[in-house]
Amino acid sequence: MTEFSIERLPFQRQHVDAWARSDEHHTDWPVVYVLDSTARGKKLYVGETVNAASRMRQHLAGPKRDAGLESIRVVIGERFNKSVCLDLESHLIRWFHGDGQYSILNGNDGLSDARYYDREIYRESFRDVFEALRAEGLFSRSIPQIENTDLFKLSPFKALTDDQAIAIEDIVEGLLADLQHPTAESTLVVQGDPGTGKTIIAIFLMKLLADIRDHEDRDDVEPDSMFAEFFTPENRELLRELKMALVVPQQSLRQSVKQVFKKTPKLDPKMVLTPFQVGESDADFDLILVDETHRLNQRANQASGVQNKKFGMINEALFGWDDSARTQLDWIKARSKHRMLLIDGAQSVRPHDLSPAHLDRELRDAKDAHRHFRLTTQMRVQAGADYVEFIRALLRGENPLRPDLGEYDLRFFDDLGEMRSAIRARDREVGLSRLVAGYAWDWVSRRDPSAFDIELDGERMRWNSTDKDWINASGSLDEVGSIHTVQGYDLNYAGVIIGPDLQVDPDGSINAYRDAYRDKKGKENTGHLKGAFGDDDLLVFIRNIYGVLLTRGMLGTYVYVCDPGLREQLRARLG
Repeated sequence: MTEFSIERLPFQRQHVDAWARSDEHHTDWPVVYVLDSTARGKKLYVGETVNAASRMRQHLAGPKRDAGLESIRVVIGERFNKSVCLDLESHLIRWFHGDGQYSILNGNDGLSDARYYDREIYRESFRDVFEALRAEGLFSRSIPQIENTDLFKLSPFKALTDDQAIAIEDIVEGLLADLQHPTAESTLVVQGDPGTGKTIIAIFLMKLLADIRDHEDRDDVEPDSMFAEFFTPENRELLRELKMALVVPQQSLRQSVKQVFKKTPKLDPKMVLTPFQVGESDADFDLILVDETHRLNQRANQASGVQNKKFGMINEALFGWDDSARTQLDWIKARSKHRMLLIDGAQSVRPHDLSPAHLDRELRDAKDAHRHFRLTTQMRVQAGADYVEFIRALLRGENPLRPDLGEYDLRFFDDLGEMRSAIRARDREVGLSRLVAGYAWDWVSRRDPSAFDIELDGERMRWNSTDKDWINASGSLDEVGSIHTVQGYDLNYAGVIIGPDLQVDPDGSINAYRDAYRDKKGKENTGHLKGAFGDDDLLVFIRNIYGVLLTRGMLGTYVYVCDPGLREQLRARLG
């Protein structure tokens, strides 16, 4: 264990000057510090420095003086070095933001995840620092509780993977270059499998651009940050009038992202929009980022008559007539000079999602324009990218070798009651463990809350009772989540029920069973889609659905299969 102490003093010049003279560690030693305030709104800033007294004087002479900050806490460890302090600073910023108690005044340009000597030993001491600060009321929850929140998982205060950081750097460089030409337009594409952090890229980028645009205190930028070079007066002026929006097609995830924006200075929940809100907007945007671009709609029967009418009205307003070939992506292009599309084509789950042809065209054009960025590092599933490809190959009916999953907990269950009990046990241990399933049962409980939707192996269950942030809703542990409640989210453990909508034919091939698939919008073959959506297309969507469900669990995935033939085929690979 690494010993440390926490020294406290008021955020005032006379106290800092007296403190500076009392110990050489105060002027020549790597430390981490926390500035906080409760009197004028709960605000907090975390920093690191090798000269704490000098750094405090800089803050007292700059914008921090006017932020209402009142108290200083300095964490001093005899064995701390610069790398340790950068790492501790990053951890504390992420934990504070995830806790949601304070408004975090930091930018997100300097967060580090670098390797250094004895890193794991030092990180154990970080938890002791956390507990010491928690005892003083600076944290309201435990680390596991914080790290299970959407606020933590979707936070812009992330230490990026190498390919994420490189993508962000290239995107900002390209965007700044394009903004120097008032008439230029651009489309950037970020492509990645489940768990590579596409949503994080979007949120991180918006926070970074807002920091560059609004930055006043150059000393707050970590000199070693790969983004430090962007914090210039010229770029600040270039971004001064930048109007940004983040489009999130899925209602459940959109609500969670809005909560993150609400807790993040310089971001605003009003920046998080639906595709319809973009189409109906009276104003244009300089930059629109689109999460889960593959879930944008083409012209098809919408969820309500109101939306059907809106689709046509938006087309007429933007293009002069209701062209049935126009999509929500066309709306976004019409309303923005620059846009960034985050795509995984293997996560399209309904026929009115953007077609593979649309997505392929965007990918091809972005590559030709050198505006295509590929994410490969798996952040969600501890088993890594090999697990994701293994699952997708299984669902394609291939015979892949099971990769080395390390400590990842992949289990096959023959009894649904046993899997349900195991998920409850994991939830007691680590939280965020849920049952999810393919849409192979009618949603009876939507109209009759006393009814059960799914009855298997003596177990009686209901579908998710809410479409908004279901994973964190009370009662979700007793329910079963659909694809529309979990896409884009992380779970610690996912118990996946593969329903009778996916079956094995006598020849051993995996096929979709249309009659067992109960999502009416998921197998629509009317209107603009009439004649263009057959059983082969349905199979692709159902495979995509289970590919998403089977890659939600960070620590483990439990699997139960309804169809006897498919059960035997998958047991050999998953059991």
